[in-house]
Amino acid sequence: MKDLTDIPAMMQDIGARAKLAAAELAFAPAEAKQLALEAAADAIVAQTAQIIEANKQDMAFGRDKGLSDAMLDRLMLDEARIKSMADGLRAVAAQKDPVGEVISEWDRPSGLHISRVRTPLGVVGVIYESRPNVTADAGALCLKAGNAVILRGGSESFHSASAIHACLVEGLKKAGLPEDAIQRIPTRDRAAVQEMLKAVDYIDVIVPRGGKGLVGLVQREARVPVFAHLEGIVHIYIDKEADPVKALKVVMNAKTRRTGICGAAECLLIHRDVVDTIGQGVIKALVDAGVEVRADEKLSAIPGTAKATEADWGCEYLDSIIAAKVVDDVDGAIAHIRHYSSSHTDCILTEDDTAAARFFQRLDSAILMRNASTQFADGGEFGMGAEIGIATGKMHARGPVGAEQLTSFKYLVVGDGTVRA
Repeated sequence: MKDLTDIPAMMQDIGARAKLAAAELAFAPAEAKQLALEAAADAIVAQTAQIIEANKQDMAFGRDKGLSDAMLDRLMLDEARIKSMADGLRAVAAQKDPVGEVISEWDRPSGLHISRVRTPLGVVGVIYESRPNVTADAGALCLKAGNAVILRGGSESFHSASAIHACLVEGLKKAGLPEDAIQRIPTRDRAAVQEMLKAVDYIDVIVPRGGKGLVGLVQREARVPVFAHLEGIVHIYIDKEADPVKALKVVMNAKTRRTGICGAAECLLIHRDVVDTIGQGVIKALVDAGVEVRADEKLSAIPGTAKATEADWGCEYLDSIIAAKVVDDVDGAIAHIRHYSSSHTDCILTEDDTAAARFFQRLDSAILMRNASTQFADGGEFGMGAEIGIATGKMHARGPVGAEQLTSFKYLVVGDGTVRA
């Protein structure tokens, strides 16, 4: 690697090599990409001890930096999480290769046969913060879709990302694919991010994965197209026809399973008619579990809660905190969500098909759920093996971004000496 202090030159070199690798990957055999991912998964398992040691350095760095417990949880790797990372690579490897898939085809009266087929995007730049597993997920999905990828992990996950990236490169070597297909920026210097955002000659799309500050910066300053979600302001609405057992189970899982992920519930809306029954029970359980419940005027009478302020509506806590509010009906819940939602994931708990249909029809979040934990808002849980992020925009990719969403398409037009009249 060239001089790491000359960031523009370093980024130009990385970008040029990625572009060359992307040209080769565009026609790489599906079997080679599958072999590379399987070999990378094997390397990750074999290097578990080394990855954990690298992660310990990152955890110490994160604690010194003052990261919250939830953020440290996002950063932490143990044997189970490393195995899950390897399993994700194998799941992506086993998927059908999207490149070259015929999306549709038709014949024209002129004699032309036209087909629309999937093609790689080219070079994808991924900018992410503390979760080191994104290194594996992003590398795997981009490779599967025939894209080269430039990874810029956060300063917190610097050592973990390096160890995981080495395993991905080992997989590329074993499959005979260009090592530059998956590159990692080897510096914490933030100037590298600025270079990525303006690298229109080398990068085809940027995917930011992190907090509001990072994603907002990318959306404001990128000259390269962006797939992004700004925040995971996730709502759960308990309808008057909710099953109390299901409601308790789903809300507790949605909030407490992992508080630092984007699918964690951040706001609880409760139908006025069940405040004294289901609502009381759910809020008491949250308080007993150590969750700080910031409640509206009516709910703040429940022992252990704190009074909510206006700032609590539309807040992504990523911590053991949840806002709670009473609404009159499903339309009141819909109105609140429309005003405060980030269009990521929103859920209704109800046994009433009509209420559920109204909720699904009148909200336009990327993911809408019924009677299921919002922690399922994850590409792996959707059967994609992994995800590069949850896109909340409406152009090209939306919801979990897997390998298929990291492709574009081209038209293949075949004639037989056909000319236009």
